[in-house]
Amino acid sequence: MYIKKLKKPVFTTFEVSALSGKSLSVVTQSLNHLAKIGLVLKVYRGVWAEAGNESLSPYAAIPYLFSRQRAYVSFLSALHLHGIIEQIPQTITLASTVHTKTIHTKLGVFSVHRISPKFFKGFDWYKGENGFLIACPEKALVDSLYLSAHRKKQFVHFPELHFSKSFGFKKAREFVNSIPNSKIRPYVLKKLETLRGRPGRK
Repeated sequence: MYIKKLKKPVFTTFEVSALSGKSLSVVTQSLNHLAKIGLVLKVYRGVWAEAGNESLSPYAAIPYLFSRQRAYVSFLSALHLHGIIEQIPQTITLASTVHTKTIHTKLGVFSVHRISPKFFKGFDWYKGENGFLIACPEKALVDSLYLSAHRKKQFVHFPELHFSKSFGFKKAREFVNSIPNSKIRPYVLKKLETLRGRPGRK
């Protein structure tokens, strides 16, 4: 099976077509048939997943949701993955330079929030592997505060935060200082300093 040869839980119609040498229409028909019998999942337009693959998770679909732009896990989802908040977000929150939108897939719901291209930084591969991009803990927090300044109902209140000894508030302030909007910077800095003084900070 060509899907096994790809050796990854999520793949595209184009990838199977390129590997098999078959047309996109033929591959699509075959994948739709496999989906009907439960061997694959149709995740999104042109994106599929191997059912039962141990490496399959909603995060594996992220690189396939955007054809030209990149996106990285940030805000509450990143804070959870970094162990700063215990509560599991109902949607996976992403930062990108594309317009804000919500993407519904068979693997999960992704909430995409637009940030300035000049502020699109502070992220790397999760655990150093080529799976998906994620903001560092400091940037994830600052991204949340940055978004709350633009959209007042977003991330105004946080659950209990658990900052590890490695969390750098100095590094977080550096990210704040790189915010291109001079009106937003003071707001975010004030919020950051307030969180720094909250109980539960280590």
